Amino acid sequence: MARNTSFACDNIVPMRIADVQEDIDYELISSEEIHTIIAKAAAQVSKDYQGKNPLLVAVLKGAINTLAAFSQELSIPCQLDFMSLSSYGSGTTSTGTITVRQDLSTDVRGRHILIVEDIVDSGRTLAWLVEELKRRGAASVEIFALLEKPARREVDVDIKYPGKEIPDEFVVGFGLDYDERYRNLDSIAVLKPKVYQGEQA
Repeated sequence: MARNTSFACDNIVPMRIADVQEDIDYELISSEEIHTIIAKAAAQVSKDYQGKNPLLVAVLKGAINTLAAFSQELSIPCQLDFMSLSSYGSGTTSTGTITVRQDLSTDVRGRHILIVEDIVDSGRTLAWLVEELKRRGAASVEIFALLEKPARREVDVDIKYPGKEIPDEFVVGFGLDYDERYRNLDSIAVLKPKVYQGEQA
């Protein structure tokens, strides 16, 4: 199906240049590379899940951009669902206790689940989610992760469809945020330390 890419707002300067450039240190992964990573993984998933009608699960809010782009690249039928999870702690330290703020609307019993993640950091929340979906009776649970930070990993998580490993930098864009900003950037960028360190001072 042909996509209509003609818009009336052709002269609008992209937000990533006009409004937030001073907050960005440098672009880490371009929009083109993001979509190449996603397309490659989606092609493999389309083969592996042929005839299985997988349920794609994303954790809000960060993974929504990745889920949308990934699902559009699939050549097989699939369903989408979402969860919102919180890990409470003191300051930036997690207690490891996961709380479900918004649950799935789909019964996962007997379903083949593919968790679509934007980034795997410590791995704690993702490991919990895998076990929770298995506990609920999912036939299988696998993971596609657009980004991984090996330096931050605390819990071993099996990622069947890995995207790209990145250094231990504060990244934003393509769904990733700082204080609910920068999610709508179409690339992955490294945020200048002064942006987040200033508010912590």
